[in-house]
Amino acid sequence: MLSALEVVTTVAVGVMVGVEFSVAFVMNPIFNALPEDSDQLARAHGGRMLGAVMPFWYIGSLVLVGIWAAVGWHHHGTGLVVTAAALLILSVIMSLLLLVPINNRNKTWTPENRPADWKEQMNRWDRFHYVRVAVIIAAFALLVAALT
Repeated sequence: MLSALEVVTTVAVGVMVGVEFSVAFVMNPIFNALPEDSDQLARAHGGRMLGAVMPFWYIGSLVLVGIWAAVGWHHHGTGLVVTAAALLILSVIMSLLLLVPINNRNKTWTPENRPADWKEQMNRWDRFHYVRVAVIIAAFALLVAALT
């Protein structure tokens, strides 16, 4: 039972890391290179699409890590799992306080109603996102280390 939980949790967190890494280092650079209003339209669409899924993924991953820590409390690597959980909590807090407010504005923008500083707001979101990606990569690395 614990082994299956460890694998499911590690895969769920790993895929989440992959998606967020791809947003930061693949999708957004592609969007930034698009002509005219396409960048802003793509980011708004991505914000709506991923904004609907990622809260469940982040919270679900955190719940899985918490269950792993509780069920495997007396097993090797529990300290790593608890630290990973703390990092995932940090990523959720960062999301709620820093990224979600910008994303909620961005996903409603069109070329006709976006604010003059929309690019600055997107750059701020990108910077916060890079930090969040680093945090969840660290959490994932700790989960993988706990498996060994």
